[in-house]
Amino acid sequence: MPLNPATLLTAVPNVSEGADERKVAQIAAAFDSTDGARLLAQPHSDADHGRSVFTLAGEPGRLSDALVAGTRAACEQISLSSHGGMHPHVGVVDVVPVVFLDEARRGAAMAEALVTADLLGEELGLSVFLYGILSGGRSRAQLRKGGLAGLTARVEAGEIESDFGPSIPDPAKGATLVAARPPLVAFNLELGPPATIEDAKRIAANIREGGSGGLPGVRAIGLELPHRGGVAQVSMNIEDHTRVSLAEVVAAVSADARVSEAELVGLAPAAAFDGFPDQLHCRNRATLEDALGF
Repeated sequence: MPLNPATLLTAVPNVSEGADERKVAQIAAAFDSTDGARLLAQPHSDADHGRSVFTLAGEPGRLSDALVAGTRAACEQISLSSHGGMHPHVGVVDVVPVVFLDEARRGAAMAEALVTADLLGEELGLSVFLYGILSGGRSRAQLRKGGLAGLTARVEAGEIESDFGPSIPDPAKGATLVAARPPLVAFNLELGPPATIEDAKRIAANIREGGSGGLPGVRAIGLELPHRGGVAQVSMNIEDHTRVSLAEVVAAVSADARVSEAELVGLAPAAAFDGFPDQLHCRNRATLEDALGF
């Protein structure tokens, strides 16, 4: 299906399943099943994180149908009661950000995100919470604090309420967080021996925004990856690659530990790789421009 590069939007739904390839494939097919939207790449799945990231592109007014179709399939396939994985989450379909590639498309992305949120609440019975510019700046981390149990407790205490759908999240499906935002880069760095999980957590605390060596717009956590032999990983979201490049992130982490390998989750704007060190291998390196064909 041809897409108009001047008007298209992208979306990056994150689903809380990273190990079952059959389920991930069925969910991907659902995201790719409607007219007016298509998957740009194979889903990025990680069993340690317990997460799969899907990247779609579609026309305003049509992208929401694909997001609802894929979310419906995920909710039919997955229950949080049997979920495993270390990535923070509050729902089977944890986040559904609609992405505007330039400021001219900001309004269209905001409208598409709100339509999507309404449909997820009305058609699928999901408790939907807005974050980012649609909510006055509320963050994912604020909503995820304490996981689904913490979010539910805050709802029951009257401290917060869902924006769409049921007020109390379903325990099996959880809540879904919806936003409109510019592109961010999901990026992981694996640390070489003798680095440990404690080193990864310390480095993440240091480089994240607000840390002693904080980088603006960088969110970071330290993890250990059993499926990769217990390697320590610093997992990050770089929310504005025009302020902090991936090369700068690599340099900041390398100041504290040897970086053995990098990993891109999803797609990134090509400019995010400006100055990236040639000697560092980056798994799944791919750009939005290549995927979109312009």
